[in-house]
Parts: sequence; C-alpha cells; structure tokens
Amino acid sequence: PPSAEIGYSVQARQRGLALKGESLTSWRLDGDQYTIVSDTRVPLFGKIIEHKSEGAVDAYGLAPARFYEKRLRKEAATTTFERDSKTIVFSASDESYPLKGGEQDRISAVWQLLAIARANPGKFKPGSEWVLFVAGRRDAEPWSFKVVNTENVATGQGEVSALHLVKAPPPDAQGQQVDLWLAPTLNWYPVRVRFADNDGDFVEQTLEKISHK
Repeated sequence: PPSAEIGYSVQARQRGLALKGESLTSWRLDGDQYTIVSDTRVPLFGKIIEHKSEGAVDAYGLAPARFYEKRLRKEAATTTFERDSKTIVFSASDESYPLKGGEQDRISAVWQLLAIARANPGKFKPGSEWVLFVAGRRDAEPWSFKVVNTENVATGQGEVSALHLVKAPPPDAQGQQVDLWLAPTLNWYPVRVRFADNDGDFVEQTLEKISHK
C-alpha cells in the first residue's frame, strides 16, 4: 500500500487503569525497503507503547529484519530476523526459531495481511482463514486470522465499511486476541485495531485521519 501516516484515537486498559490517548502509525515503503513505526501516547504517562518494524520486501511479502517494542514500565525488547543464519532471535529470551520465509512480527503481520487482501480481495470472504507465523518480544507462534464479516466502523473520517478479522488465542494458550478492521475503500488500511490480553488489558485504536507523505 502507498506510504502513509495514520492517526488513531486510543482507548486502553493497562494494569487496570482506563486510559485514553492517541496513536500515530507511520508506514513507509522505499523501493524494496519498508519501515513501520507506531507510538501510542496518553495524558500523564506520555508514550505507553512504542513499536518499530523494519525490513525488506521479498517473494513472500514483508520480510522483517528487526522488531522493537517498548511498553510502559517494561524493558525494551528487540527481535531480530537473522537472514544469514536463517534464525529468529530475541533480546528478551533465549528462544530461537528457524527462518523459512514469510515470518512476521506483531506489527508487520497487520500490514502483510492487508497487502495480501489488496492483492486477493475476492478471497477474503467470511469464514476464510489466513495463517502467519508471528514473532513477538519473547517467542513466536502461528497467528490464524479468520474473516468474520463486513461491518460499518465509525471513524474520524465518517462511517467506513471494513472487513473484520479476528486472531483468537488457542484454547489452551494465554495469548493475545487481535481484532482488525480493514477498509477496502481506504487502500485496506486498518481503520480499527484491538489488542486484548487475557488479563483484561487492551488497546483499541480507531482511525481519525490519514495523510500521504
């Protein structure tokens, strides 16, 4: 998709605190190199979540080289996709995984999915399933996104028709649920994103504005 800066309003619950704020996601594509930067800020606390994913574009789509995450009151963590040794390694753990092609990080996964949807819109029907192998701050696992249906989402740009996808955690896992709403009329950009943890913490972003740089 074209390079853009996307502003979101944010509602969140972090460590039991209800928070409101704003988030800015910057998507840049320069030749075969991409960068995604996402910062979430709230009054009093300032920046509560900072993400950065950078890498290249290859035959599989986005090919992350490095993923950085900093959360409020937590140490920063970097996940590295070592293309030479074909392994994924983590600063926050001793885990490692083989790099076979197509693997994503938590931020690039959203953009990889919308790139697939842009290329194959007819295949994103309710009930269809899309699986990506996704690395977080400490480990990696398959994320299975299921298409739920098309819904109208109230945004800062008016009501937008968007495709709702859900990544539910496995029944036996303590994983994160991710809900995405991708808007076909807006280059399939995410107009709402919700990350929910099993302990009740969540971050929900809703589109306010899009600017193309």
